[in-house]
Amino acid sequence: MNDVTDSTAWTPDGETPMGENHLTEDAIIDAIGTVYDPEIPVNIYELGLIYAVEIADDGAIKVEMTLTAPACPSAQELPEQVQAAVLTVPGVTSCHVETVWDPPWDPSRMSEEARLQLNMF
Repeated sequence: MNDVTDSTAWTPDGETPMGENHLTEDAIIDAIGTVYDPEIPVNIYELGLIYAVEIADDGAIKVEMTLTAPACPSAQELPEQVQAAVLTVPGVTSCHVETVWDPPWDPSRMSEEARLQLNMF
């Protein structure tokens, strides 16, 4: 019997990738992209607040993120929103979000799209 956490599935033709049931970094990033800083009209991924996404074979996700400043008024809610968004991705079994401060965030981490939205050229 196949374990649902395997990255392959058996078919009469042999093992094949599980396809849409297989967790990808893109799926996790898409979910994170639904979270917006309430003070800035850009999603937190485009702002450069996500430093790392780790995907374990069992569907456990670890996200390392930062905030624009240690005194950010959204310091409690943004990591919770990231966790809730990631948990909506099919195949995710758990999500741990860690807020890190090193390296510190600065505007150079923003994507070109975010810079355009905020008129920061």
